[in-house]
Amino acid sequence: MKILLDTSAYVGFKRNSEEFVEIIANSDSILFSPIVLGELMFGFRNGKNLNKNMHDLNAFLQHEAVSLLNIGAITSDRYSRIALELKSQGTPIPTNDIWIAAQTMEHGAELITSDRHFSNINGLIFTLIA
Repeated sequence: MKILLDTSAYVGFKRNSEEFVEIIANSDSILFSPIVLGELMFGFRNGKNLNKNMHDLNAFLQHEAVSLLNIGAITSDRYSRIALELKSQGTPIPTNDIWIAAQTMEHGAELITSDRHFSNINGLIFTLIA
């Protein structure tokens, strides 16, 4: 199974949430968006355990099953299409999450998240964990 982790999924994993840990442990390919990386790094810098959190994140990113993605023209095009569709539906979601969804779709992955607003994106395959 190929998954892409939303920020909430990585946080759930680090907090040893059984559902997140199980999905991640049983995945063959774990994709990581630079958008998620930025959100996490912001949270770490805004918190009290920057060095430990960065060490743990770097160790996670070095795992053989984890791939850090790049943002290119295809992701950018998908982003613009999703953003326009959400705007026309009157169902906007945070901009960063549109980028995350665009990368998930581009790479044919399943998004792992605890954010319900991803359900507003047509064609996105995701698992919602409360």
